[in-house]
Amino acid sequence: MKLAVIIANIDMNAMTLPQFQRGYVWKRRQVRELMRSLYNGYPIGSLLVWKTQARQQDVKGDQPLALGVNELLLDGQQRVTSLYGIVKGKAPPFCNGDSSAFLNLYFNLETEEFEFYGPTKMQNNPLWISVTELMQKGVGHYFDIIMKYPDPKTYHNRLTAIETIKGFSFHVEIIADKITKMDDVVDIFNQVNSGGTKLSKGDLALAKICADWPQARVEMQKRLDKWAKRGYWFNLDWLLRCMNALLTGQSDFAELDRQEISSEQIKDSIHRTEKHIDRTLNLISGRLGLDHHKVLGSPNSKAAIVRYFDTLESPPDHKAQDRLLFWYVHAMIWGRYSGPVETVIRQDIMAVDENEDPIGALIDNLRQNRGSLRIEPENFIGATRGSRYYPLLYMLTRVYGTRDVDSGVELRMHMLGKNSQLELHHIFPKAMLRNHGYHWRNDVNALANFTFLTKETNMRIGSVPPEEYFPHYEAKHPGVLASHWIPDDPELWKIENYHEFLAARRKLLAQAANNFLDQLLQGAIPKTDASKFTRDQAARARPIHIASDEEEAALNEAMRWMEAQSLPRGELGYELVGADNELIATLDLAWPQGIQTGRGDAVALLIDEDDDTLKAASSRGFTCFSSLPQLQHYVLRDILDENGSM
Repeated sequence: MKLAVIIANIDMNAMTLPQFQRGYVWKRRQVRELMRSLYNGYPIGSLLVWKTQARQQDVKGDQPLALGVNELLLDGQQRVTSLYGIVKGKAPPFCNGDSSAFLNLYFNLETEEFEFYGPTKMQNNPLWISVTELMQKGVGHYFDIIMKYPDPKTYHNRLTAIETIKGFSFHVEIIADKITKMDDVVDIFNQVNSGGTKLSKGDLALAKICADWPQARVEMQKRLDKWAKRGYWFNLDWLLRCMNALLTGQSDFAELDRQEISSEQIKDSIHRTEKHIDRTLNLISGRLGLDHHKVLGSPNSKAAIVRYFDTLESPPDHKAQDRLLFWYVHAMIWGRYSGPVETVIRQDIMAVDENEDPIGALIDNLRQNRGSLRIEPENFIGATRGSRYYPLLYMLTRVYGTRDVDSGVELRMHMLGKNSQLELHHIFPKAMLRNHGYHWRNDVNALANFTFLTKETNMRIGSVPPEEYFPHYEAKHPGVLASHWIPDDPELWKIENYHEFLAARRKLLAQAANNFLDQLLQGAIPKTDASKFTRDQAARARPIHIASDEEEAALNEAMRWMEAQSLPRGELGYELVGADNELIATLDLAWPQGIQTGRGDAVALLIDEDDDTLKAASSRGFTCFSSLPQLQHYVLRDILDENGSM
């Protein structure tokens, strides 16, 4: 099929994209490479088309489909969209990506370069020719220009080589209409798609929902944006999982199709799920102080909570809520939802549906999986291996009356003003520990060496040793050190007794955690008002697996850069777990399914990590990088060029 025919079919809406296809993601560099390949006569691969009598809701865009058999483009979206844009000077009707990636492409008659328009380089230089103008007006339009140069024949041939790209013939593989199941077509798409990301089960389920109700994705994204503004970052797959639990009582996305859930049911489920998640986040924030995503933990546990709230005729009393929070905290710190979650979600939904005491049944599931739910001092050992307990330390700070050592103000929810940020504080300063030969990660960033202070106090203390600033602040506010679970023996405040200090503080933290969780289980904590989101203060609760401000900045920059390439941001603090669900290591930033899901190795960015973490990740198939430039080089070379260039 010639390119000109493909463009004509797109204009007639006889060729379009199926709803499940992701959007246009190419960058200008990839478009330039495509044009260079065509200009030089290199092969650029075939197209895959599904010929079928499509429904309007099955395809992207809102233009009416051509009558009769339609061609749904399964493989070749990026190439066809780019070439359509270059030839027509506009995006095809099904394109919802960045059209600047293919508009305003120019060609230099002398150097044979393809570049996007830049006034400094191209203005008043007739050797730079608009490729779109050439495609639309033909070579003859440029005779007057090329005749002014010594070798007009060569320039004419170069322009002709570009214009004739409109006549380029693609080899087209056809899937016959006898294959009618969308599942089968998506399976074929996943097997042969040369440049895109494989579709997950959630993608397919959402595509089917959008086929019946095209606004579903937009409505779901509105909810995600609302929660993101309040500091909670979730994705569509997660929200759909919660909706699935509410609608079907199942964890398998295919159940949405098997039970023939209607678009009206989907619309209703979005509102109900939103209400239950709002209630859950308010409860977790108001009762536990876990007021933003970095300390929230266990997002997949929300599916069972949504199911529980939806089965109730009236809101649970505060004692039932506290028992539910007891289960939630233990599900978080023991990693109940680490790794594959479908089976675990189904077990917990069954516990909710089939028992007179659903919360008790959820707790029993945990005990069967874990055994004792008591927190021991050794659970607070280490840094990376103990990262699940970081939210627990933050929670205790927010609910237990911990006071800022300088101002004496409690660090509870709603007690701080907008200008009093909460910051992570190293009790024994980092530089002091390094100077005395302590190990960077396991000692300097030991969980028991962390507490929280206001930003102003944290800056004031700086690198002062605890044996100097502890007595001063304890005299100023008697009991303030105990509110941070600081051992009261002054000998333990000395650098030479650092390991003994850590051991003593771990005991105090475990005791405080068990006391608080026991009160939750018994419903003995006084009722508080958690009826609305309140995030006046911007708490800087850096995850324990991130060692420094510099490392945090590098990881944030990596996520921003990946997003700018239209690639997944990655999972911050990804947990590697063993067969017994014990935490082996926490990876700074990871793509466990590959940067393009299902294609290529799992990838991890590990900044300043120890050898044990690197070996653990490598032994489980992760390709590891120790800096952002290394990761960027890999992505540009192996992902955007080799996997995504056609």
